[in-house]
Amino acid sequence: MAKQSKKYYVVWQGHTPGIYDSWTDCQLQIKAFPNAQYKSFDSRQAAEEAFKGNYWTYAKTTGSKPTPKPASRSSIVWESISVDAACSGNPGVMEYQGVDTSTGRRLFHKKFNMGTNNIGEFLAIVHALALLQKEGKRQMPIYSDSVNAMKWVKQKKAKTKLELTPQTAELHEVIKRAENWLAANTYDNPLLKWETESWGEIPADFGRK
Repeated sequence: MAKQSKKYYVVWQGHTPGIYDSWTDCQLQIKAFPNAQYKSFDSRQAAEEAFKGNYWTYAKTTGSKPTPKPASRSSIVWESISVDAACSGNPGVMEYQGVDTSTGRRLFHKKFNMGTNNIGEFLAIVHALALLQKEGKRQMPIYSDSVNAMKWVKQKKAKTKLELTPQTAELHEVIKRAENWLAANTYDNPLLKWETESWGEIPADFGRK
């Protein structure tokens, strides 16, 4: 039996970022850590080189010889927020989040007992807009992979067919607040479509596909 080559694990985002020489040690850094960023490499040198860089440069590669990001990714505005939603069933338990596109650092996260993916995508964009306005970052772009959600935001109306029930009452209240915010505020932040086919999954993806 051939001897298994030793692996080195880079943790860009975890409890304690760094380079680890065992999978067990790596797991301790990423367990229960939201949106942990890590990857294995075949040599210490490759791991050290990777740790100096950005996780997304290596996310779609294998082994110690990462390939450069596709040329099309050069058009990504990395200084931006990426948003996404996930739903267990549709409708079902729904959550959304926003992350720093460049680093994957989570900026906000909300969860509801009942909702739809489109609603989550819509609320995530509005949440990002409100956050950026509060922080005075009125020019920072927001990426979403949902055409419907971006359309709803521009129309200032969530055109959902989710029924109002005791189980969805809280979510409907949040939707109304989001619509009211859009009606009362203007924004300059570009809403950009994340091109999944060319760039891979959006950085805010929950990784459950």
